[in-house]
Amino acid sequence: MSTALQLSDKTLADIAHNVAKYPQEHKQSAVMAALIAIQTELGWVSSEAIATVAQILEMPTIAVEEVATFYNMYNTKQIGKYKLVICTNLPCQLTHGETAANYLKETLGITYNETTPCGTFTLKEGECMGACGDSPVMLVNDKRMCSFMSKEKIDTLLNELRAEGKSP
Repeated sequence: MSTALQLSDKTLADIAHNVAKYPQEHKQSAVMAALIAIQTELGWVSSEAIATVAQILEMPTIAVEEVATFYNMYNTKQIGKYKLVICTNLPCQLTHGETAANYLKETLGITYNETTPCGTFTLKEGECMGACGDSPVMLVNDKRMCSFMSKEKIDTLLNELRAEGKSP
């Protein structure tokens, strides 16, 4: 199938694998998995990516866009190498979540939904991450959860990510 966006064979196979999980008349159910597959390859979900998913799943582009913009796990704008999502829900706020968030903003020199000029970090705020007992919590690239984020732990994490980012 020809798509508007050039995707790797691996991504196309991943999408096909997820589509095959559903009856043909319900293949639109694979929309979230298709968006994740494309985001994994490209780092974000562009309007072209949304149109491609709509074409593959034979659904209206607006329906795919609604999914991509509803969930904060999809990056609908280009982001830095590391997306840092800090929980701003009440339990994290009660355990110094705002202090951690403000420290991140100050240290990185950006606010929510911004990327550092060097392109290394993008800062986002998130809702409950299901780890209230470990608050304040933060996700790195939607995969790595970091708990009890004090100023010291934030400094250690940022230094680790900066060093990792310089590795070939």
